[in-house]
Amino acid sequence: MIARLTAGVTRRGLGLLALLLAGAIIAPLFAGDYLLTVLILMLYFAYTGQAWNIMMGFAGQLSLGHALYVGLGAYTAAALYVHFGIGPWLGLLAAVPIAAATGAFIGFLAFRFRVGGVYFAILTIAFAEFARVGFDHLGWTRGSSGLFLPVAQYSHNDLWQLRGHPVMFYYILLAATALAFIFCRALLHSRIGYFWLAIREDEEAARAVGIDTFRYKMIAVVISAGMTAFAGVIYAFYYNNLFPEQVFNISRSIEIILAPMVGGIGTLFGPIVGTFILEGLSEALRTLLGFLGVDVPGIKQVFFGIVLLLVVVAVPEGVWPWLARRFGLTEDER
Repeated sequence: MIARLTAGVTRRGLGLLALLLAGAIIAPLFAGDYLLTVLILMLYFAYTGQAWNIMMGFAGQLSLGHALYVGLGAYTAAALYVHFGIGPWLGLLAAVPIAAATGAFIGFLAFRFRVGGVYFAILTIAFAEFARVGFDHLGWTRGSSGLFLPVAQYSHNDLWQLRGHPVMFYYILLAATALAFIFCRALLHSRIGYFWLAIREDEEAARAVGIDTFRYKMIAVVISAGMTAFAGVIYAFYYNNLFPEQVFNISRSIEIILAPMVGGIGTLFGPIVGTFILEGLSEALRTLLGFLGVDVPGIKQVFFGIVLLLVVVAVPEGVWPWLARRFGLTEDER
């Protein structure tokens, strides 16, 4: 299994991966509270970007409503915890199937009736908006008043209940991001992955050679939605409060897709590189402006827009493929 996952990767590539992982493992030892918060945010978007990348980067189905799956995962686990005392890991067993089933329903409506491209993207936005309005009036989840998780002072980390210091959440997200990377690499080099790439490049040609495009697009949507729901569970128990206007907002979906777009859609390292560029530089800019005493509302969004524009113009395939060529890495390492 390990040999299969590392097939085609040079020793230099494996060495860089090991160095990156080692640096990520020891980072909390040297990070203050603020930097740790930034690192957690980076890992969150790296993970969700990888989940979105399965649908768009691998299978070529543009989703602009992935906040829907984050919200469903977050609200399902949080509501079960608040009302019944069910822990988040057991709640995850309900959150993932609910998000996956929702993704399957959206995919069925779209793919059965040949809705694709920009129309599929609009459909995903519509369902996220339906969820936002619906949860805004759903009393069981406290509607627009917000769902608040009970917070207690813990002298130690309680992994089972996801109560504790932010370092615990950092390592959970680090493990999830690493596992998502391995899982996506295995998928990409499997039969399903090759079918996805064929559908992404030319769906009509893929259908002509006998690929069941409906089936494999559905698989991509279900996997992507289920993976994203896990991020929602972590989101709920990290922030301890949920508001429909905040969780299901289209801006959340845009934040998820920015990292893969900047790093390189369809590449394994793209979501990771993209999120470190966007979040790292934006936080550095915010810190610099704060040091200078300058307050610019919405500066983070403006910065994201500028970075995305520069990437689209200078390196339209993304930053990571350009870096991979510069370092002489193989396709498998991209």
